[in-house]
Amino acid sequence: MTTAAELQTVLTVPARFRGPEGTANGGWIAGTITEALHGARHDSAVEVTLHAPTPLETELALRHLANTATLTDGDTLLVEAIPVAEDLDAPAFVPFNEAALAEGGFAGLTGHAFPGCFSCGMRDPGDGLRIFPGPVPGTDLLAAGWRVPMTVTDEDGAVPESIIWAALDCVTGWTHFKPGESALLGRMTAQVHRRVYPGGTYSVVGRATGREGRKLFGESAVYEVDGTLVAAAKTVWIAPA
Repeated sequence: MTTAAELQTVLTVPARFRGPEGTANGGWIAGTITEALHGARHDSAVEVTLHAPTPLETELALRHLANTATLTDGDTLLVEAIPVAEDLDAPAFVPFNEAALAEGGFAGLTGHAFPGCFSCGMRDPGDGLRIFPGPVPGTDLLAAGWRVPMTVTDEDGAVPESIIWAALDCVTGWTHFKPGESALLGRMTAQVHRRVYPGGTYSVVGRATGREGRKLFGESAVYEVDGTLVAAAKTVWIAPA
């Protein structure tokens, strides 16, 4: 039963926005829940916990109650989002040309566990984001040049926050992965400061920040060509047992 203070809608994740085969891209679904929590614009960072993989092409319940947004499949909690008072650190800026050159070292070119991933998969141009982060020589960073497809806008012609979260997502995993390796996103905290424009060029940068057992930690950022910070994130990935 929905209370007067609770808003509930139905969300169905299109197959286009997949990560691991058959489930939603973690960054995209995290950003989608964030938009439900605070609308397209908000002032605080949002922490999103992915409790279970989100199925594709399935009617799911998206609820917004007070400062919490949740996504459920029946009685199963899939995703939960809450605002947090936190200033996120961002890895250093890498100019677009250097970021684009780094793509040649992308480990996924040798072996990719999820080649259909919306963010970092080998999708057709315009279908996926095709963000292929590789090592930046002389640093502890990975970077890619992001050429924003014209095909990721909403009905108003704007790039939704879910797309920016998707861009911030996979680069943090690849800071840990060797060719063919994978993990699942468990938690993502991000803040978007500025809009992203279709057809624009941006640098996506990531770095590993540690590991505890099966937990892999990373940070990422999206920058404009002049070095202005667009968005920043930190993530926790869970490696296979």
